[in-house]
Amino acid sequence: MTANHKSMRQARRLRIAAAVVLLLGIFGAELVYWLRTRSVASPDPLPVAGEDKGATRQAEMMMGQQAVFMDEWGRGLQRPGTQAVMILVTASLVAGGCFYFARLLDQAGPASGETRSSQR
Repeated sequence: MTANHKSMRQARRLRIAAAVVLLLGIFGAELVYWLRTRSVASPDPLPVAGEDKGATRQAEMMMGQQAVFMDEWGRGLQRPGTQAVMILVTASLVAGGCFYFARLLDQAGPASGETRSSQR
């Protein structure tokens, strides 16, 4: 088996893995969003705008503005839409990396095969 054939097989496997990761990411994000928005038993941990002004002011006085920011950021990450987007972005980045390395293998494959045959 030549090196060119091996690199083509590896590139094909990377493309298949990228497609699987992308599909799993889409279905996973959809499932997380659907389950979290349809759940009746789970109470909404996010307050309505202006509902917790006193608690926010007290936390700001005791721990500073950064603690309030981190608390708001943590609450934002608990939202189902945000979680679904994070799953999609992560799956897209992993799949993009797989596609990128598959392309590099395709470009390196014929070039390395040509240099070997020209050296003989």
